[in-house]
Amino acid sequence: MIDPVVLKGFRDSLPKDEIPKKKIIRKLEDVFTSYGFSPIDTPVLEYTEVLLGKGGGETDKQIFRFKDNGGRDVAMRFDLTVPFARFMAAHHSEVGVPFKRYHISKVWRGENPQKGRYREFIQCDFDIVGADNTLSDTEILSMMHASFAALGIERFTFHISHRGLFSLFLAEIGIEDKSIEVLRTVDKLRKIGSDEVKKILTEITGDAGKADAVISFITAGDGKGFLETLETLEGLSGGESDASRRMREIYSILTSLGIEKSFVFDPSITRGLDYYTGIVYETFLDDLPAIGSVCSGGRYNDLASLYMKEKTPGVGSSIGLDRLLAALEELGSPLLSDTAEADIMIVPENGKEGEALSKAAELRKRGLRVSVYLLPEAKMKRIYAAAETAKIPYLMTFSDGTFSIKNLATRESLTGDEAIERLIEERVN
Repeated sequence: MIDPVVLKGFRDSLPKDEIPKKKIIRKLEDVFTSYGFSPIDTPVLEYTEVLLGKGGGETDKQIFRFKDNGGRDVAMRFDLTVPFARFMAAHHSEVGVPFKRYHISKVWRGENPQKGRYREFIQCDFDIVGADNTLSDTEILSMMHASFAALGIERFTFHISHRGLFSLFLAEIGIEDKSIEVLRTVDKLRKIGSDEVKKILTEITGDAGKADAVISFITAGDGKGFLETLETLEGLSGGESDASRRMREIYSILTSLGIEKSFVFDPSITRGLDYYTGIVYETFLDDLPAIGSVCSGGRYNDLASLYMKEKTPGVGSSIGLDRLLAALEELGSPLLSDTAEADIMIVPENGKEGEALSKAAELRKRGLRVSVYLLPEAKMKRIYAAAETAKIPYLMTFSDGTFSIKNLATRESLTGDEAIERLIEERVN
């Protein structure tokens, strides 16, 4: 006998987990398509050279990499953004630009598993390529807001910043040559705290004063409003710039949309991945900040140029579905409460299976999810148990050409078409 164990950091997903997950995915897809975004897909495996060195040193260490049967050096995608850049290089003339895409699929990273985070997990990405302007930046932010609102989450905050402003600041204090190490260190602020960040920054720069200056920059937004923070950062980074003007324009549009209160300027947000060049952001649930960011991304104007000559600027975001699900479960979201595999289970009468299948087809046309029990000769106790295991609330049985419906929670028996109308009304509401 083979022991049916699952690898560490991986897991099976039962119907009670998959049903709410699929419901959330459908809600997100409705939002994405309402903005005119189109779905794509890319292979799980890529040539390692396509992926390596695109996310940063830490990410490179986490890539699942091996030789395939043909001796080729291949790796499993660690996110959906880098494969998308390769996709655009391959299909640029077919999709055209600007191109809006969404992609919901699994990715793999060999990192230490933690709550809401596994080595195999689902990302929900949405991106715009071919446009580098305020409009495209803000449309992604607007979609992020619409997505969380569609999921019924009321208390969330988007922390946004701009890599360009940070780069100007680092140049201002003379450590632009250390920018990659500084960015990756600052990105760990929430995990290791400001004291540890300062210690590492001092080691990187060799100057405690410059480490203090970086700490002052990334905490400049503490207790301040968006525009006040922006003005402070402008002063620290040498005055008004393209980056600061872009952020001011973005905030103006967010205000016109009436959603600006969900956005704070947080200069500690840098995003550890190397390919970001402009605006960057992370999302935190106000009632559950400890779980970390559940949606993050930013602008990456140079990533596609690794695979093609044409400059193809991009901006996008990614919702970590598994971490979001863990958060929703902890918050008691009603989205996760309905795990029924069907609305009603029909039990055919022996010798009259066609009648039951016809009734099932009729009810499906009216919008009900119908499961036909495939062992009609079984005892009712076993049938009840099967329905309850599947969380199916109603059971329909036949006898002499008539049917009856039982509410399995109350054991109330219902008869006639009125019962079916009641079920449909419950389903709609």
